[in-house]
Amino acid sequence: MSLKARLVRTNASLWSPLVLRLVVGAVMAGHGSQKLFGWFGGHGFDATVNFFASQGLKPAAVMAGLASGAEILGGLLLVIGLFTRLAALSTIAIMTVAIITVHSGAFFLPAGMEYALTLLGASVVLLETGGGALSADSKIGTGISTIKA
Repeated sequence: MSLKARLVRTNASLWSPLVLRLVVGAVMAGHGSQKLFGWFGGHGFDATVNFFASQGLKPAAVMAGLASGAEILGGLLLVIGLFTRLAALSTIAIMTVAIITVHSGAFFLPAGMEYALTLLGASVVLLETGGGALSADSKIGTGISTIKA
């Protein structure tokens, strides 16, 4: 199976991935916007760099830029369902780092990992299913390869 087929194959009759894509994508794009631009009550890029440095992530500015950019781009890709698996993999990586570096001390919020773990779990499902119904992947993947429900 080609790389393109592996990235975009999905079952366009599945509606549950649509719900996960919209929710996880919007949350991730919003969080990235908080980190990078200070939107939605965020603190902006400089504060994000300082926080990343305090967590031992080096070089902090590069890591903050990569995390912010991946959250925004990955979130938007999830919302439209384009390269859903790649975007889900990005979210899995970001949430794994967040759990290890920031949230490992507790399970429940405000400092715990439950929220990041929920996003990680939903992203694992999207990694498996692909974009599902109403996804750009389903349009691109038509005739390439589909997953049977």
